[in-house]
Amino acid sequence: MSIPAVIFCDPETSTLRIAGLLVIDRLIVAAHRAGAGSITIVSEKPLPPLARTAALGITVKAAAHRPELIEPTLVLSTRVLVQAPDLKRLLEQRGRLMARDGTPLPAGVLTGFTGSTLEEQLSPLPGVAAEGVAVPITGAASAAVAARALWSSLSTSLDGFVDKHFNRPAGHYLSKILVHTPVSPNQVSVVASLIGLAAAWLFAQGHYQAALWGAILFQISAIVDCVDGDLARILFKESRLGRWLDIVGDQVVHISIFAGIGIGLYRARIEDPLIPLVVSAAIGVVIALIVVVRGQLQPESPRKHRLKKLIDATASRDFSVVLLVLTVLDKMSLFLWMAAIGVHIFWLLALGVQLVGQPASATPNPDRENRS
Repeated sequence: MSIPAVIFCDPETSTLRIAGLLVIDRLIVAAHRAGAGSITIVSEKPLPPLARTAALGITVKAAAHRPELIEPTLVLSTRVLVQAPDLKRLLEQRGRLMARDGTPLPAGVLTGFTGSTLEEQLSPLPGVAAEGVAVPITGAASAAVAARALWSSLSTSLDGFVDKHFNRPAGHYLSKILVHTPVSPNQVSVVASLIGLAAAWLFAQGHYQAALWGAILFQISAIVDCVDGDLARILFKESRLGRWLDIVGDQVVHISIFAGIGIGLYRARIEDPLIPLVVSAAIGVVIALIVVVRGQLQPESPRKHRLKKLIDATASRDFSVVLLVLTVLDKMSLFLWMAAIGVHIFWLLALGVQLVGQPASATPNPDRENRS
């Protein structure tokens, strides 16, 4: 059951920006996503424009003085950056939020105001340890520290070794620029796909130099493909359209890469069975997409959890590095063999995970709004 929230605007922190959004804007969206019902903003000054709050249609009430509490209420100050999952746990456990290092933070659930300061009111509450980014904000320096922690937290279960240690950190440089522009995550998804298609065209030219540039461009596409998800999560712009645009764009690029490699090897007069390999890889990608979508539409169950673990283990962008290495070694035909066989092993395993122990009837759920 949702409970109301009251957010106190501190004049020194409420107008600070972290990763493109005001601290107060971030707290409102986080509280809303955590399950808070009505949200009251206590501020002696007029509220600044709240870009994401308005865009998401979140209704807030402004008050010059703190309201009387008539039921358990989430109370927090703009002197903290905290994410929705930790606020949700706070609502469930009805305590006071603690940073990972044990520092008490100005966020908790109160049933009434009994002290003159928020600290006095929160101090008797039992501590609830934060699991995500939850740090105190006292000024510009601490806001910069919070921003770094927020960027570092952006990862998904799909991230492989290369994503975690190279693609996503490299993409952060671009993300930190785009977060201050009107560029949307969906536009970045389209650009990543276009870069991937350009790489496929280079592979199709049939000579080593073009293929090498194609592999480099495909690696750049993998980096940019991390940026759309980073922007979506850090700006609260996740959407179902964005998720599907990302999924479909990736598959179109992969099929194009396989076809481009096949055409390039044919032009280079490689004697492998290129057409069957390309067709096998392309058909496998399509079947794999259908199987994954089928699994995502199933209700939550141990089978869906096992499917997610399988996808997480195999659906990373790490294969772009494998392709780059094999291109440098002039062994692209080996990559085509690996793709033509491996993609079928994947979808067969994914389908098996879904079918083993499946009940006779199952009601599908809509897919979640997340992106890579």
